[in-house]
Amino acid sequence: MKIPLSEPPVSAILDLQLASDCADIPKQGDIQLWLDTLLCYQQLAEKEITVRIVDDAEIQQLNQQYRGKDKSTNVLSFPFEIPELALPDGVQVDGSISNFLGDIVICAQVVKQESKQQNKLPGHHWAHMLIHGTLHLLGYDHIEEQEAKEMEGIEIAILQKLAIDDPYQDH
Repeated sequence: MKIPLSEPPVSAILDLQLASDCADIPKQGDIQLWLDTLLCYQQLAEKEITVRIVDDAEIQQLNQQYRGKDKSTNVLSFPFEIPELALPDGVQVDGSISNFLGDIVICAQVVKQESKQQNKLPGHHWAHMLIHGTLHLLGYDHIEEQEAKEMEGIEIAILQKLAIDDPYQDH
């Protein structure tokens, strides 16, 4: 993977959970760089993200439980929602709680399989899946065509900063 000449400042607080023994999982430094580049592009700082890398069985179970789809998928995003709390007068919640964006779950086997099928470098596809999932945490979606174009445009721009080709072009 090519690393840009000027790296973005560290802006992501990464909690990396490895629940897969699959080979070819990116290094923590690469994941940190990808998240930092995205947050820098979005002009955000000190945002906390949990990235969990799993195998087929776990992502299939989560996909069934939360989306009603009984199959594996490449990435799932779980945005953090601050619960409504009934606090006594004068008591306030620590503002740092709003820095937690949420959880991203990525399936190692699916990403590996897709990168082969789509003739993409594995590291490039990993970066795309992480950026895609993080944009979901930030409220972006691709259900409507206009939303999809906006989200894809942001993904392409961020990946370009990482010297990664447009993931939506034919390979």
